[in-house]
Amino acid sequence: MAMAAVDFADPASEAQLEALAEKLRARNFEVVIVQDGAEAKAEVLKRIPEGAQVHSGKSKTLEDAGLFKEFMEGDRFDFVRKRTMKLDQRTQRDEIRRLGAAPDVMINSAHAVTEDGQIVVTSASGSQIGPIASGAGQLILVIGSQKIVPDLDTAFRRIREHVFPYEDARLREAIGIGTKITRTLILDQDFMPGRTTVILVREPIGV
Repeated sequence: MAMAAVDFADPASEAQLEALAEKLRARNFEVVIVQDGAEAKAEVLKRIPEGAQVHSGKSKTLEDAGLFKEFMEGDRFDFVRKRTMKLDQRTQRDEIRRLGAAPDVMINSAHAVTEDGQIVVTSASGSQIGPIASGAGQLILVIGSQKIVPDLDTAFRRIREHVFPYEDARLREAIGIGTKITRTLILDQDFMPGRTTVILVREPIGV
């Protein structure tokens, strides 16, 4: 039987957002609901102490919110990527790996979040998986409402059918090679509250 068509770019309803927020809070995640990328950016920045070491994935969501530009061009924080971009990928790989492994704050998005509150992140290199899972002191996730899906099966389908084609095409255009899905992380809950903040954005943002 063919699977039903799903538009993975459609925003969620306010009722869906509020219900998800309660599910996430029950899993020890702090939750804030904002309207758009500008509000998400403000919420992220006010949560980061000045001078903190900050790391992030190369996220379309963070780019759309203006956060990646803020980190790259600003001087309020010690942005790990600014340091690693100056290092030689061939001869200084260990230093690059260590720099990104345990930042004070990890800023990222997710590729899907289930209505029950399970957050799914996938990666090609896996470099952001470690700090998201446990390495970073604080984790802030910015997630557009279009990423809310009914269950894990649909989350994986969203990644295969919607996220992967976009990322693969983007990389092929930028560097001439595609991407792979080699690591997938499910954040089921935090052991104790206080580490993870989820910023849910009403308007679609990112992929």
